[in-house]
Amino acid sequence: MKAKDLSVLLAVILIVAMLIIPLPTWLLSLLIIVNIAIALLILLISMNINEPLQFSVFPSLLLLVTLFRLGLNVSTTRAILSTGEGGGVVETFGSFVIGGNIVVGLVVFFILVIINFIVITKGSERVSEVAARFTLDAMPGKQMSIDAD
Repeated sequence: MKAKDLSVLLAVILIVAMLIIPLPTWLLSLLIIVNIAIALLILLISMNINEPLQFSVFPSLLLLVTLFRLGLNVSTTRAILSTGEGGGVVETFGSFVIGGNIVVGLVVFFILVIINFIVITKGSERVSEVAARFTLDAMPGKQMSIDAD
């Protein structure tokens, strides 16, 4: 196997381990910061490419990053429910969003839950469509025969 394939395999194994093993709050904060940095990096790369084939790894990367975010959500939820702490980043973001008013916090929470549900259901559908499109764009000769069918 190539080193690239092994790194993806190792990343998936670590994400599964993150789902099972409780993480300390300092590590959760660090992983949330890494998650935000990766999201910004993907956004900047996707905005600055000229052709879709320059970022052909996007569908696979999107799937891996989504798995990482879900694992991070589960780990953070476990930490909050078991110890009452989710780390400094979670506490800072929570106090910023709530602003000292629990009613505002609950309304924002329910809005975020609804948005996340819609994004996950529609996003998984879109990821498969994008992967198929990237595959077709990489094979221009075969695309003509597929379109003809």
